[in-house]
Amino acid sequence: MAASGRGLRRAMSAWPCPARRQAHWEATGRLKPEYDAVVIGAGHNGLVAAAYLQRMGVSTAVFERRHVIGGAAVTEEIVPGFKFSRASYLLSLLRPQIYTDLELKKHGLRVHLRNPYSFTPMLEEGAGSKAPRSLLLGTDMAENQRQIAQFSQKDAQAFPKYEAFMNRLASAIDPLLDAAPVDTEAFRRGALLQRLRALSTLAPLLQAGRILGAQLPQYYQVLTAPITKVLDQWFESEPLKATLATDAVIGAMTSPHTPGSGYVLLHHVMGGLEGMQGAWGYVQGGMGALSDAIASSAAAHGASIFTGKTVAKVQVSSGGRVRGVVLQDGSEVRSKVVLSNAAPQTTFLKLTPQEWLPEEFTQRISQLDIQSPVTKINVAVDRLPDFLAAPNAPRGQPLPHHQCSIHLNCEDTHLLHQAFEEAMDGRPSHRPMIELCIPSSLDPTLAPPGCHVVSLFTQYTPYTLAGGKVWDEQERNAYADRVFDCIEAYVPGFKGSVVGRDILTPPDLERIFGLPGGNIFHGAMTLDQLYFARPTPLHAGHRCPLPGLYLCGSGAHPGGGVMGAAGRNAAHVVLGDLKSL
Repeated sequence: MAASGRGLRRAMSAWPCPARRQAHWEATGRLKPEYDAVVIGAGHNGLVAAAYLQRMGVSTAVFERRHVIGGAAVTEEIVPGFKFSRASYLLSLLRPQIYTDLELKKHGLRVHLRNPYSFTPMLEEGAGSKAPRSLLLGTDMAENQRQIAQFSQKDAQAFPKYEAFMNRLASAIDPLLDAAPVDTEAFRRGALLQRLRALSTLAPLLQAGRILGAQLPQYYQVLTAPITKVLDQWFESEPLKATLATDAVIGAMTSPHTPGSGYVLLHHVMGGLEGMQGAWGYVQGGMGALSDAIASSAAAHGASIFTGKTVAKVQVSSGGRVRGVVLQDGSEVRSKVVLSNAAPQTTFLKLTPQEWLPEEFTQRISQLDIQSPVTKINVAVDRLPDFLAAPNAPRGQPLPHHQCSIHLNCEDTHLLHQAFEEAMDGRPSHRPMIELCIPSSLDPTLAPPGCHVVSLFTQYTPYTLAGGKVWDEQERNAYADRVFDCIEAYVPGFKGSVVGRDILTPPDLERIFGLPGGNIFHGAMTLDQLYFARPTPLHAGHRCPLPGLYLCGSGAHPGGGVMGAAGRNAAHVVLGDLKSL
């Protein structure tokens, strides 16, 4: 943590450690010895699952090991007066049904839509007195074309067709997100009724096929090819290709040249807010306010939510069925079902007695790809960043580009690939890919007057460093200093504006948020770990080999991001199973 300088920074030097956090979630009701359902972890998916179950009359308790709910969707006051979305930081993917079903607006959710949404400034030497060029993209297609034409008239003409092409693929995949995958095991071994139910899960797949029609081969390439190959077929200008490619690699230990990177791009463009497809926004009060709204909805219907209560073990009856959990303090809580919002490795290798799981299953879980390239840095600054490519207004008020995802070191896809290769050699990237966001540009409640919170989502950083080095304070600060040096080239004076910082390397993300390997998706979003195979083949429908135990987090279909679909889908699977019981 760094704090130095004048004025406000001097006041911060007296700030005691550890840092103050947002207020604890107040436990809703007293702990009872038995519930119908127990949810392990109060991440957003776990809270969504609890809210749906409780609304259907299933008495549900949620146990969270941290002092604050939300998992990675939290707001924490790391520096006094500055409220950070400490891990996840943007909203778009949350399923629209969850907004309406859980009445999240009624429970306080407010979102600031971003338009424009993407800003890529250039570093251009020899520009003389002219400001370097930049690429600003938003919802106005004509303006997007004018921006792109700075770099290529051909690309400006192609961009609307590209957007229509990708939107069609997103609309085809969209229905697949809202149902458990096809139950292949039921087809193989199930009774007649189970097979008929499994048949019904084919409907979204058939619907996707109808939407894509004769263009299915081209869309198949988007899902399986390197994103560079896809983008090269559409565009010629590197700034545009690199900007679009960031969505294909963000959060993933992959290069734009990695086959299958196109799906991650699609995953990040198929969201929407307030009825606007592809829109992204900042949650008023930070991402923790979203988790609070979901929890409020669940609690309003009677769900019990407890913080500071760590689940130590899943309990299993002598007959081989889940019967509840044991907390770290020794308390036993009985239940008919247990839903785990923890990652698959944590759920099945640490919390579940191994004698009740097939060896082949636990072996597959242990082999999941959980590599993460992400180091998240949360920064408090005492003034608004002033970009060379887009100078600040005279009075310092935020301009349209300040609300965007700001892409630095993203002028060329080769830069992204080079950063990836360095991390694969065990070295943090020399010129890391940086996505810089300033949520306080739209939500001034996050920082003191005139000040701002800056989110830096950076990659690539390996979990294990080469040469026997470890991510100690010296290595953390060395990497953060390198990131700040990069930002300084685009934003002169940035380093002098820093009040404090919070550096979260992959091991920190694992330790604090329970993300194995620091992976924000609970496991790689590669084709071999999606849909039928998430988390493993034959167990992709939220159920697992142990009856009564379900996976409801990002390690289950449809994967990561603040989407809520895994929690909602798992709740529906559980409800069906409880009825059959």
